[in-house]
Amino acid sequence: MNELKDCRWGRLLYNQHDIYIGRSLQVYGEFSEGECDLFKQFVQPGWTVVEMGANIGSHTVPLAKWIGGKGRLYAFEPQRIVFQTLCANIALNDLLNVVTFQQAVGSQDGAIIVPDLNYGSENNFGGLELGRFQKGERVPLVTLDSLSLDACHFIKMDIEGMEREAIVGAQATIQRFRPLLYLENDRQDREADLIRTLASLGYQMYHHYPPLFNPQNYFKETRNIFGSLVSKNLLCVHQSIPQQINLPKIEWP
Repeated sequence: MNELKDCRWGRLLYNQHDIYIGRSLQVYGEFSEGECDLFKQFVQPGWTVVEMGANIGSHTVPLAKWIGGKGRLYAFEPQRIVFQTLCANIALNDLLNVVTFQQAVGSQDGAIIVPDLNYGSENNFGGLELGRFQKGERVPLVTLDSLSLDACHFIKMDIEGMEREAIVGAQATIQRFRPLLYLENDRQDREADLIRTLASLGYQMYHHYPPLFNPQNYFKETRNIFGSLVSKNLLCVHQSIPQQINLPKIEWP
């Protein structure tokens, strides 16, 4: 099921049956490098970073390396098998600044059901939408505010439609530290509520659509196995922070 390769940002273990993250690491030695290109422009040594939906750590590893030993990264991943691979990749890359949680993040503390998936067959294991299952493994559901962080500079969310709920549960943290936010935004039926919530917290929002295929990929593979597929994300910057961002801005009343 698992394969190990030396990739762009370090040695990574991945599930070869994962049709996006695993496949991308297998063929290209990287995943959604356009996101990393954006993150590199602002992430600084010593930062405190929160990653919700860290999956196997394909972005956790570079983020943790960039913030360095004086930084701290809190990584949340609710799927047990995926979480175990995340921990393996943290260990393989000697990242002592990462704290991992097999937990989901939402608007209130409680529990959520993670279904039992067949990790030995093809699937998009990074696309599991929680909150609608009755059978499976009961996993803690927490708010970011419950961590009572001493600092927070950057929050990254890829949690399959639960982004707004996670923001609600992180309002105190966000209002205190005004971190940069990077959120998945590919649920059209939830976009308006997500943007409205972000605007109410004083954020300016920008579309970011990084393609899954990078012609300058680490393995120098010329085949484009993902076609025109892109990720649909938002970069969000608090209005109190000076902004010179070359991305499409969302105008919100």
